[in-house]
Amino acid sequence: MKDYLIDTHAHIDMLEESVETTLQKMADFGVKKVINPACDAAGFAKILEIADKFENIYAMLGIYPSEAKTYSEDIEQYIIDNSKKIVAIGEIGLDYYWDKSFKNLQCEIFAKQIQLANKLSLPIVVHDREAHKDCFNIIKAANKGSKVLFHCFSGSAEFMRECTKEDWYIALGGVVTFKNAIKMKDVAKEVPLDKLVLETDSPYLTPVPFRGKPNTPAYLKYVAEEIAKLREMPLEELIDITTENAERFFGI
Repeated sequence: MKDYLIDTHAHIDMLEESVETTLQKMADFGVKKVINPACDAAGFAKILEIADKFENIYAMLGIYPSEAKTYSEDIEQYIIDNSKKIVAIGEIGLDYYWDKSFKNLQCEIFAKQIQLANKLSLPIVVHDREAHKDCFNIIKAANKGSKVLFHCFSGSAEFMRECTKEDWYIALGGVVTFKNAIKMKDVAKEVPLDKLVLETDSPYLTPVPFRGKPNTPAYLKYVAEEIAKLREMPLEELIDITTENAERFFGI
C-alpha cells in the first residue's frame, strides 16, 4: 500500500513560500512527490534547478498555449538537450478562454509539442480550457505513442469517458471540493480509478477549506478526501491507487 500522495501538477516556482517550507508542509500532510510544470521558456532554468536540488520534485517542460507565439526551434532544442532531466512535456494544449485570436497557431504548436514528446518518449500533460473538441482531435491525429494526461480536467463526464476510452489519464484538483462544482463531482464519481491522478495546480484553485488563499501541494489531502467521500470508498484505498497511477504515468 502507498501511504503517501503525489501532486501531479504544482507550480513550485510560483509559490511565495520557500521550497523548503513547501516541502515541510507536504511532509506534514502526507504528500511526498510533486511535478513542477513549465508555462514559458523564461521559467525553464528555475524549474530544472529546483528539480536538481530537491529530491521528489520533478521537472516538466513545455510551452503553455497562451505563449504559443514564443515557440521556436531554440526552445525545442533546449527541451531536447534537457530531456533526461524531465518527466513529461507540459503543460501544453489549447486555451480558448482568454484569447481566441490565434487559435490556429495554438493548434500548430500543440501538435509540434506532441510530436516532440513522441520523439523523446515522454508523456504529455494537457492544458484544455474551453477547447475540448480541438484538443481531443489534435491528440488523436498527432500523438504516436506518448501517454496523455488531462491536467485540471474541466470537461463533462461524457467527455471524460471519451478520453479514458483512449487510455488517457484524468487529473482532478481543488475544484472538486467547491460546493457548486456539480460537473466535476460527477466526473470524480465516474472516472475509472486506474486513470485518475490528483493535483493542486498551486498556487491556484485552492480547495475548501482554504479557498481564497494561495494554494500549496500540502492541500492535496483535501482533494483526496473529497473524492473518496464522493466515491464512498476508503481514503487509504484512493491514495494507494492514485499514487500508483502517478508513479506509473511519470515513471517516478
